[in-house]
Parts: sequence; C-alpha cells; structure tokens
Amino acid sequence: MIEATNLTKRYGDKTAVDSISFTIRPGTVTGFLGPNGAGKSTTMRMILGLDQPTSGTVTVNGKPYAEHATPLREVGALLEAKAVHPGRSAKAHLGTMAATHHIRAKRVDEVIELTGLAAVANKRVGGFSLGMGQRLGIASALLADPDTLILDEPVNGLDPDGVQWVRTLVRDLAAEGRTVFLSSHLMSEMAQTADQLLVIGKGRIITTGPVQEVIDSVLASTVRVRSPHATDLASLLEAAGATVTSPEPGTLDVRGLTGETIGDTAYTHHLALHELATQQASLEAAYMALTQDAVEYRSETTTPEPIPAGAPR
Repeated sequence: MIEATNLTKRYGDKTAVDSISFTIRPGTVTGFLGPNGAGKSTTMRMILGLDQPTSGTVTVNGKPYAEHATPLREVGALLEAKAVHPGRSAKAHLGTMAATHHIRAKRVDEVIELTGLAAVANKRVGGFSLGMGQRLGIASALLADPDTLILDEPVNGLDPDGVQWVRTLVRDLAAEGRTVFLSSHLMSEMAQTADQLLVIGKGRIITTGPVQEVIDSVLASTVRVRSPHATDLASLLEAAGATVTSPEPGTLDVRGLTGETIGDTAYTHHLALHELATQQASLEAAYMALTQDAVEYRSETTTPEPIPAGAPR
C-alpha cells in the first residue's frame, strides 16, 4: 500500500506537487494520469525517496521507502529504463542487483524468461531497442518479487504483443494481492488495464476513483437511435428530459435516458426503431475534459496563410 498525506514538493518558486493526499491499495491496478508537467514523475520519485518532500509524508507498506531494511523486496520500480550501464549485458546487470540485495541467483533467470529477454540476455544493453530496454526495466522491478510495483510508462516503445503482455502481467500481479501503480499516456490501454485512476494536473489531484465512475462523472453515455419516425421520437424524448441531437436525417444521439427507456417510449407510441445502441464515453474523452484547464504545455494549432499567386515557393 502507498499512502501520501499533504505531499508537497517545491523547486524554488515553482510548486511541482501541491499538498496531495491519496491511498493506493493492494489488489488493484491504479493508473496515474496527468499532462506533461503535472507532477507525476515528481510524485513517483518522492515515493521512492529520490526526491525529498518539501512538506507532507508518503509511505510504502507503512514506512518511508528509505526506512525499509530491504527496500527492493518491498517496492519494484521502473522510472527510467535506460538507467543501466550500456556496456553490461542484461544478465550481468540483473546478476549484480541480485548479488547486492541477497537475491538468489536463480531469480535472475526467472525474470529474464518472464520478460522475454532470454534471446538477448548476454548482449550489451547499449544495443537494446527502446522496447527491450523497457523489458529489462520491468525485469529489474520484478527481481526481488516485491509487494508493490511502481511503473512509469511501462509500455513505452513496446510493440502490440509487448503492450498486451504488460497488461496481463500487471493485472496478474494485482490479482495476487500486490499494489500496482503505473502511469501511461495511452488512454485506450489504461482503460483496459487499470481498476482505479488517480488524475492530477498542475500538481493537484483532479479526481480519483474506479475507471468507469471517473468517465461517467465527466461524460454521459450517448444512445444512438435510428428510426423512420426520428422527429416524433425526438420530441417525446426531449419532453422526458433528454438532450437530443440529430447528426443526420433519421438518426438521433440521445443523452440523459437509457436505451431501455428510449425503447419503451418508442414501443408505447408505436414508433419503429431500426437501431438502438448505447455508446459509452471513452477514457480519452473524459481525460481530455478533465485536464483541459491543467495542460501546462499546450501546442498551438495555426492555419498557414495562403501563398499569393506568383510568389516564390
């Protein structure tokens, strides 16, 4: 379990993390979301004792990370996959970690096999692709078989097979009762992987909760309706309190009523339906709505001015 209370970090006059409190519980995968510069990496570094809080506290399994006698057995972390000597092989890197933390040598072979590194275990890390570097970082995090995993962008650089492997891995670890805390900018993947979400922006918590609850709290689901009596049906649904738009003739997008209620209304008034489908809002859409005022680095979209006829190009 990870517990933070009024956790704050300032760098000069800039507040990177602003008095946040949260609990990351075992047995679940908790997704950590926020725009670039939101304070995610700083928060993870404070959990691991790499940055000292300006104020507030954060503990892992009841203690600050640095106070654990064998911290690697308590927390496995992936913050920077390339933080490995490029001249070492993957096996040598993991073997050194094992030797210095009294971890049985056999465990090195186990995590190499688990993370798909067997074919490159004796190759120098400096020649690894980004995806293979990520696998080595995950192997390092798993080496001491810890109760808590903290993974910063673990699927970065992985191919679709690797992304699916990480998804299955972290869900299996959570099912074993471990605490899994991971960040990602891939909303579609987070929607499939996480049970809970912690969303921050500009150093402050925006929202927390189960994935679907977070989505529903921001965006209502839409029911797509097609009917030869769309105009009549729209009037009935609006009278019942729904918000109705018509993207094209004969088609309605309805918010505020369930598909069952819409179907019953059409049946009662003898209006034929050709389609009735609930369209759930996506995590990506909910995330964009939640963080629209918390984006520190925003790209400007501009339309180039037309080039006058005859002007040099």
